Amino acid sequence: LREFVVADLGDLIDRGPHSAQVVERLRNYSAPGVQAVFLLGNHEDVLLRVLDGDASLIPSWLRFGGSESLESYGADPWKIARSADVEALRLIREAIPNDQVEFLKSFADTCRFGDYLFVHAGIRPGVPIDEQLQSDLRWIREPFLLDETDHGCVVVHGHTISADIEERANRIGIDTGAYRTGVLTALAIEGPERWYLNTSAQDPAP
Repeated sequence: LREFVVADLGDLIDRGPHSAQVVERLRNYSAPGVQAVFLLGNHEDVLLRVLDGDASLIPSWLRFGGSESLESYGADPWKIARSADVEALRLIREAIPNDQVEFLKSFADTCRFGDYLFVHAGIRPGVPIDEQLQSDLRWIREPFLLDETDHGCVVVHGHTISADIEERANRIGIDTGAYRTGVLTALAIEGPERWYLNTSAQDPAP
């Protein structure tokens, strides 16, 4: 039986009305010969910080997809928005099942095999991979996106939405904004070959 690694680049939540269902499906994902690796996106990062007690993040989280996420868990985001911090935190913690929280906490920041490094957002140019800050791996845009230096690997990332796949010598951006465009893109790698799959194409792009 051949073995495959499937790496998800994060932002499972805050991207539409079914965040709870997406997380639950992936929490229970299992396929013969497949090792699934989940990377923590900046949206999961914010949620975990909220659950850990940082109520100051709640207003911005609600504006950037948190409201839809809470609705998918059966919670009332408007009630939470109007509540005092302690009550808002209680309602959010009550809405999201512990097994899903523990699943999100288990996510990695990087996944590497061969010549490829998978991260959510990118890396800080000039900083060794094992010295990268979590905040950069989850949040960075510039100077990473404009940098042309050789990182010692090809960085595969999401986080920054583009109209099409962004393939550079040192990075590949595959976030085509599925939640608003309907185009979900994946990169497939086998040996020296790589190709793309997306929901807008009839056949894999070479």
